[in-house]
Amino acid sequence: MFPIIILIIVFVLIAIRQVGRFRFEIWQVMAAGAAAVLLSGDIGPAAALRAIDFDVIFFLFGMFVVGAALEISGYLAHLEYSLFKRAKSLDQLVFFVLFGSAFASAALMNDTLAIIGTPVVLLLAKKHKMSPKILLLTLAFGITTGSVMSPIGNPQNLLVAVNGGVAAPFITFFRYLFIPTVLNLVFAFLMLRIMYSGHFSKVALVHSQEPIKDHYLSFLSRVALIVLSVMVAVKILAVYLVPAANFKLTYIALAAMLPPLIFSPRRVELLKKADWSTLLFFAAMFILMKSVWDVGFFQGVIARSGLEIASTSMILAVSVAVSQLISNVPLVALYMPVLAHAGAGTRQLMALAAGSTIAGNMFILGAASNVIIIQNAEKKAGETLTFTEFAMAGVPLTLINGIVYWIFL
Repeated sequence: MFPIIILIIVFVLIAIRQVGRFRFEIWQVMAAGAAAVLLSGDIGPAAALRAIDFDVIFFLFGMFVVGAALEISGYLAHLEYSLFKRAKSLDQLVFFVLFGSAFASAALMNDTLAIIGTPVVLLLAKKHKMSPKILLLTLAFGITTGSVMSPIGNPQNLLVAVNGGVAAPFITFFRYLFIPTVLNLVFAFLMLRIMYSGHFSKVALVHSQEPIKDHYLSFLSRVALIVLSVMVAVKILAVYLVPAANFKLTYIALAAMLPPLIFSPRRVELLKKADWSTLLFFAAMFILMKSVWDVGFFQGVIARSGLEIASTSMILAVSVAVSQLISNVPLVALYMPVLAHAGAGTRQLMALAAGSTIAGNMFILGAASNVIIIQNAEKKAGETLTFTEFAMAGVPLTLINGIVYWIFL
């Protein structure tokens, strides 16, 4: 039970972030948790190494390099004007960021948008002299909610689509989850409007376009975005036309990073700007969660509960709750065999995808994209969202999200 105790301590420390004069970064807390279970012998070095999902690590690394190139070259700030110049008020800006990040995450995966989107919303907040917390929350909720409606919106959806044998996954996800997802995005906008009503002034926003800082690196950044978009499109088509030629999302990120990393003379700077602390966080999280998994505590609780765990309502409830503790991808890996044994159909699989994803709207640790956003914001601008600030909007929003998906599924 030692890993369970460590998990609780990690959860608490990430929530409070400070003990006396000592303030902890999220990655430091998670790394300490992984070190504790390693030192206790609850997981051995070889098992810990196998526990790390290097596909996720390399995917994030590739996207961090692309994000660094976009930011250093000034192209991301330059692009921001084109994307948001039509927003004449904070209401409109929040609406555009929320829905724009949502639909983009459905196509490019939520972690990609977390990496690219964070510096954009920080720049918007700085230029318009507004609290960055509003736009950081908007980005987090948009990315998480929008990714529900696509089989490549996040890793757990991909796991459901592939291992669940979902026929025509893009059409199936769209059919079951598109309308409730759009409704939930509207509820997210209303929640932000209510929670931060004092910040929504009627002062008109004045936009200005930032100059390109490095034209050659900007060109390579655009090439990287083209490679990224083309490979995502190829992956989508491969699912239908040549299933045997399908390839990992990791390859997309690594291919996209090659133009700036190989051809830019600023490659060392790009590598330094990659968010290494977030990569360490994920490696540590995989180790700690594997040790928790091996204890079998949560599997036992579910097995002994006697509940109708294959019903849509129970799938949604369990997915949201347990994802906060063991993360959504391990939760889906645990739940899939249970549903297969119970003879669950497409509707139940869609409930699993939706529940495990909207879990990210409840607490910071509910989604990897939340951690990426917060650590990026702290590193780049010294801005953050506390556990309480996130939960105050996230908990009621997640309850609403669950009800909406339950009604439609």
